Amino acid sequence: MKYEELNLNLHPSSYQELWSLDTNVVFLNHGSYGACPKAVLAMQQNLRSQLEQDPVNFFGRKWEPLIDNARSKLAAFIHTDVQNLVFVPNATTAVNSVLRSLNFSPDDEILTTNHEYNACRNALDFIANRTGARVVVAKVPFPIESPQQVIAAVIGKISSKTRLALLDHVTSQTGLIFPIQQLAQELQVRGVETLVDGAHAPGMVHLNMQEIGATYYTGNCHKWLSAPKGAAFLYVRRDKHSQIHPLTISHGANSPRTDKSRFQLEFDWTGTDDPTAYMCIPEAIAFMDSLLSGGWTELMQRNHQLVLEGRQTLCDALEVQPPCPEEMIGSMAVIPMPASLERYNYMSLHDELFDKFGIQVQVVPWQESPRLLVRISAQIYNTLEEYQYLAKILKDLSYRNPG
Repeated sequence: MKYEELNLNLHPSSYQELWSLDTNVVFLNHGSYGACPKAVLAMQQNLRSQLEQDPVNFFGRKWEPLIDNARSKLAAFIHTDVQNLVFVPNATTAVNSVLRSLNFSPDDEILTTNHEYNACRNALDFIANRTGARVVVAKVPFPIESPQQVIAAVIGKISSKTRLALLDHVTSQTGLIFPIQQLAQELQVRGVETLVDGAHAPGMVHLNMQEIGATYYTGNCHKWLSAPKGAAFLYVRRDKHSQIHPLTISHGANSPRTDKSRFQLEFDWTGTDDPTAYMCIPEAIAFMDSLLSGGWTELMQRNHQLVLEGRQTLCDALEVQPPCPEEMIGSMAVIPMPASLERYNYMSLHDELFDKFGIQVQVVPWQESPRLLVRISAQIYNTLEEYQYLAKILKDLSYRNPG
């Protein structure tokens, strides 16, 4: 759908030319899969060319120094020791790796919330069905008034059988930043380990693994960090390294090397694949840091402020209330849809917005009222005009006769 066909008068951000995004689409969904800048993609293509020119030389000589460099730069970015990090293709793989490595029994309970990402909830159910462990769900209210409600809901479900808590740092469906540091501390004093699904966190909020204090933490680098697809990390606290194994057992399991831990030897090589996404993480960190004079701090603050303005624009147009306080929002915000749009399901509304109006935005089903949510993202290439356009279209649809 062309802007011209819609009689749009949107002024694209000057930063948009640094990405390969379709300029005929109002792209308000960076959160789902990220978007990789052209400069980072160019580096990845160069690495891929080197790989294909001589795969044996690349994997034999270049691969490990490049992986180690990427790990070192990422460790500095999230404030942890290099020894605690391994790369995985995505956060879901990391969650599965941890869950499959731990030996649960029928006496164990695994705690999570009703906001947990569906893929990871499925992994929990799979483990529970295999081991007899019980999944316990803490009901965090939405709309929500305070982070304390998250803490109260989670702590209220802990029992003497609770062994592990799987918690989002930033929830996918509702876009909430959970008070993960306080949660990890409260769980630790009660003898409960924490596995944090931080898929959205790197590049959206400042991360400090030492301060958070989780036993396990995973984050995607292809979302707000803007690395290529297939780049994520798993952090494991030092005393747990020997217990955690990758989903694929390969050469590292019996490697005679002693210069690296078994933990890293096993995860670093699980078989032949394309490792260039991991190798581009330093370039992505540096590129995004260079966009504004205040670096990452200013970028995160800018995106936060823009998504708040976008949220208010939508709430005003649709005459709905913001469902959470500003402190619980990073670079994504959810807006509840009014009853007048309940004739849509999440797919039909998404498809109409995209096919008829050229808007790419996440539409989310929710299990309670309001049952339909729109989740907007804010990256540096977005402008307030784009949210104003979305607000106008949604308002028009809400008044339109279904027939």
